[in-house]
Amino acid sequence: MMDRDRRLQALLSEMDLQTQAIRSGSERSPEREHSEPIFATSSFVFPDAAVMADAFINDSGLSIYGRVDNPTVDVFCRRLAALEGGEACEATASGMGAVLATLMAHCQAGDRVVMSSGVFGATLTLMKKFFIKYGIHLDLVNPTDLDAWSRALKTPAKLAYCETPSNPMIEIVDIKAVSALCRANETIFVVDNCFMTPVLQRPLDFGADLVIHSATKYLDGQGRVLGGAVVGSAELITPITAFIRSGGVTMSAFNAWVFLKGLETLDIRMQAHSGRAMELASWLLEQPEVSRVNYAGLTSHPQAELIASQMRTVGGGVLSFELKRPTERPHGALSMQPV
Repeated sequence: MMDRDRRLQALLSEMDLQTQAIRSGSERSPEREHSEPIFATSSFVFPDAAVMADAFINDSGLSIYGRVDNPTVDVFCRRLAALEGGEACEATASGMGAVLATLMAHCQAGDRVVMSSGVFGATLTLMKKFFIKYGIHLDLVNPTDLDAWSRALKTPAKLAYCETPSNPMIEIVDIKAVSALCRANETIFVVDNCFMTPVLQRPLDFGADLVIHSATKYLDGQGRVLGGAVVGSAELITPITAFIRSGGVTMSAFNAWVFLKGLETLDIRMQAHSGRAMELASWLLEQPEVSRVNYAGLTSHPQAELIASQMRTVGGGVLSFELKRPTERPHGALSMQPV
């Protein structure tokens, strides 16, 4: 009976996510549209000056200007926040725009950032070439070394940042453990969830403060448009909103609409990615030329227990592998060399 109840609860939870990915955050206009409309406009009109003043000065909720807000973008933000289990969301012109907005909103000269060494290359470049010269201090830690995170966070830090799994080594950060360290040291913990998406992993459930996405990747899923997003509490998203409004790294209405269509198939796509990647990873393990396969769905992964505990479904669509040296390969084995 308990097994059946668990299966039923899992099914209901999965249906809930699938339904949210299609319906949450959307309110039909008087036109009664089935699919969310694209509000392709730079600005909005008001019936009189008083209503306009209320919108601009008191943030009455009416859209005022495309750089500040847009109804299509707002629907995307509400929907992604629902999927990630967050209170609020902001959308940006690209994934790196989301990283930039988060750092600009929450860090200032003299602050210290603790960052996993296994993050996206452009994120490291942004810190090393730009934020450092404006007085932000950076300490890099091994993503899988919890002791290293603990030592680094004993010194006051404004923000800790990681990507899990890492690219391309599929190293896993213990989100719950690092979140506890951050809370104990009053540090904002940011997790890049681009590879897993909320279908496979929800960092906020394990104590992360903010979740970052390059929506360009799996949220769209078809390589059509650029975009980024940050999800978290309203308190932490508010200063990010303020930076985006002034800095102009705003998502376009058209791109937001494309992402909304991508979210509708996100669950089924991520399950398919995981299934095919698992097939490929299993095949690679059997190849005599291959010395190691890095994939979050394999029981042979050195952090398999952690993966099972913090991922909703193990796997994902990204893997890497290492080849044996030519002298170590079986006689007659084909050499996999670049062309």
